Amino acid sequence: PETESALGTMADAGAITWVRLTIPSIPQAMNQGLVRARHDLVLFLDDDIRPDPELIAAHLRAHQESPGGIVAGRVLQPWHGGKADPADASRFGFNSESSREVDEFMGGNFSVNRHDAIAQGGFDENFVRVAYRFEADFALRWRRAGGRIRYAAGALIHHLKASDGGTRVFGDYLRTAIPAHSVGEYYFALVNRPPGWLRTVFGRPMRAIATRHHLRRPWWIPSTLVAEVGGILWALVLMFRGRRLISNVADASRN
Repeated sequence: PETESALGTMADAGAITWVRLTIPSIPQAMNQGLVRARHDLVLFLDDDIRPDPELIAAHLRAHQESPGGIVAGRVLQPWHGGKADPADASRFGFNSESSREVDEFMGGNFSVNRHDAIAQGGFDENFVRVAYRFEADFALRWRRAGGRIRYAAGALIHHLKASDGGTRVFGDYLRTAIPAHSVGEYYFALVNRPPGWLRTVFGRPMRAIATRHHLRRPWWIPSTLVAEVGGILWALVLMFRGRRLISNVADASRN
C-alpha cells in the first residue's frame, strides 16, 4: 500500500507516467514503454533495485561510444556480497567489471534506441507469465538482424530480489504444477530453434526434477512433470498462433 500510494502521488503531480496493466506481463509492459517514450534512448530497470549514482551516465556514455547497439548493464545480486565476478571466470556473468561484447542481456538493466527496438517488433508478448527467456529471444532477433550488444560494467544496479509483487504472483517453479515458468523455455526453443533446441525440449523435463529440492521432497516430482508437459503444450499453441510483437511498427516509431 505504501508503494502504491507513493506512485499515485508522483503520477498525480506529473513526475511520472504510471501505466497499469490488467494482467502482469513483462514484455507487454516493456512494449508500452517503447511506444510511450518521448526520447530516443530507453532504459529498462527491474522493480526491486537500488541504482548506482552513475547508472544513467554510464548507459549514455556507452551509447555514445557504441551507437546503435543494446547496452547491457551490470547487476550485483545479494549473494555476490558486494564483490564482482572474477575477470578470468570461464563463464561470463553480468557482475563482471570487464566491459565487452556479449550475446544476451539481463532484462532488469539494459538500454536501447527505441526506434531500433520498435523496428524489430519490440518484445514478444507470447512470453507469458514469468516471461522466462524473453530477453534471449529479443537478443537473438537483434543479433540476427546485425545488431550488437555491449556490456557496460559501469552501468550498475544492486538487485534487492524482492519476494513478492509483479509476476512473482505466479508462484515458485519448484512447488507448482502450473507451467508459468516452463512455457517460456519451450517457446523460445520451438520458435527460434537455436543449436541444441531439440535437446532442450526433450531433456528439460528430466533436468527439472534432477534437483536437490526433488531429491529431498520427491512428492513434488509429479507436479513438476505436469508443469513441464503443460509448458510444452502451451508453447506449441503459442508457436502456431504466431509471435505477438508491437503492431503498426511504422506508426509507433513515428510517435
